[in-house]
Amino acid sequence: MVNAILGKKVGMTQIFRENGDAVPATVLKAGPCVVIQRKTVAKDGYDAAQLGLVEFPAPKRLTRAAEGHFKHAGANPSRFLREVRLSAGDEAKVGDKVLVDQFAVDETVDVIGVSKGRGFAGFHKRHHFGGGGGAHGSMFHRAPGSIGASAFPSRVLKGMRSAGHMGVDQVTVRNLRVVQVVPDDHTLVVQGAVPGPEGGYVVVRKARAPHKKAAPKPEAASGKKK
Repeated sequence: MVNAILGKKVGMTQIFRENGDAVPATVLKAGPCVVIQRKTVAKDGYDAAQLGLVEFPAPKRLTRAAEGHFKHAGANPSRFLREVRLSAGDEAKVGDKVLVDQFAVDETVDVIGVSKGRGFAGFHKRHHFGGGGGAHGSMFHRAPGSIGASAFPSRVLKGMRSAGHMGVDQVTVRNLRVVQVVPDDHTLVVQGAVPGPEGGYVVVRKARAPHKKAAPKPEAASGKKK
């Protein structure tokens, strides 16, 4: 069984609990997906399944290599393909369908996506620098601070945090709680935010390191003898 699925970010909303609290949530269009290729330890050195997200209309412009790849799997062409690692004992065959009903409410998942592009950003926005004092005469409000010594080595060391391109990075948000599952519409609602813009592709997998639930506290002894 493949413990992950491909999808798209639809947008954010809020869900109200019974006590009236508003919970931010993200709606995901998860699946349906098809196993396009199967990787094995004997042939490829690792166990994995390549999934393709089924979308309508399907892409028409394909290279001959891509066309042959989908034809060999007996599946329709897909724009979004990703490999998902399989655990020992997981079974997946080419042509198998992967649907959203494998997830359950209150289950935790990890969501992988590409963050929004912010263009060229400065020190503070890109690296969350604190900045200097805000008083009059400070002259050090939005400056980066020291970036190296002048005498030795007389240059800026590699890896120094500075202004530059921000965003368009792969981001993994872990342990998001599943709020709602709608198998008929292939929809998954998770609590919290998900990386990427609306319409961005994401990978949803079952949490690899879920938070352990705290054990209930033992009742305090009353001190009365029975």
